[in-house]
Amino acid sequence: MKKIAVFTSGGDSPGMNACLRAVVRTAIYHQIEVVGIKHGYDGMINDEFVEMDAKSVANIIHRGGTILKTARSKEFMSLEGRQKASANLMKHQVEGIVAIGGDGTFCGALELSKICNIPIVGCPGTIDNDLIGTDFTIGYDTAINTVIEAVDKIRDTAESHDRLFFVEVMGRDAGLIALRGGIGVGAESIIIPETKTDIEDLIKRLESGRKSKSSKIIIVAEGDEAGGAFKIAEQVKTRLPEYDTRVTVLGHIQRGGSPSAMDRVNSSRMGFAAVEALMQGQRNVMIGIVDKNINYTAFENATKHIQELNPDLMRMVGILSL
Repeated sequence: MKKIAVFTSGGDSPGMNACLRAVVRTAIYHQIEVVGIKHGYDGMINDEFVEMDAKSVANIIHRGGTILKTARSKEFMSLEGRQKASANLMKHQVEGIVAIGGDGTFCGALELSKICNIPIVGCPGTIDNDLIGTDFTIGYDTAINTVIEAVDKIRDTAESHDRLFFVEVMGRDAGLIALRGGIGVGAESIIIPETKTDIEDLIKRLESGRKSKSSKIIIVAEGDEAGGAFKIAEQVKTRLPEYDTRVTVLGHIQRGGSPSAMDRVNSSRMGFAAVEALMQGQRNVMIGIVDKNINYTAFENATKHIQELNPDLMRMVGILSL
């Protein structure tokens, strides 16, 4: 293998730059040329290929976001768009691809592989941690630490005013940020898409909880079936008007910021392993880390899956919130 391409796609996540750095420098070590593709699949279609060397990824391991930029490409969803992308890859004599992204990125890679014979290896870049085949995705650890830091500050206000706060976190299809973030901040309740929302149970829990508590925090994943933090808070306020209720939506601050030590190390390991996987002939697989070891998962098995939540964690939340 003489030349590979690397790109980031979908939602950005802290650690993408660390992964990118590892890909470029591992390839150079093995005397493989590297081109970066800007703006994900859009850049692949529009021929936004840039040469990369060791210096081009200097001083990025600590930076959030992605220096190659990212985008969601509507054109790539069409066969014509994928054919343009394939033609550009061939024009640049690319012999292997590292795709850093999430579910949509790997679905796109599978579609591309049907018309293009270039092997593709993926690195799981998504804060949601919703891909099968790795214990932690790139950016997840940083995102939950961001949630914990933000909610710790919200609790200061909640305690000062004896308030009930509903804090909405990211997780349209998966509640893993809410679950671990909620445990980390000592939330009274955690509401996630994987479990049916029981407003009656929430009301009962708030009514039976210690009245001496000066603050109460409810963590809500944005994809919850009940409609998110605002709608849930409205129902609770109607039933329990004695509570001074507030809602905070953390939004995109969860995507940003300097990656944690764990994300920097995991991202580096994945990027390193992705290049060596291409050299070994792997194709259409996602690199993951399971039980601290590098793991390969076929794209079709890594995508469109939500990890089953540990029921003991949810049970623990109720016990520890007494």
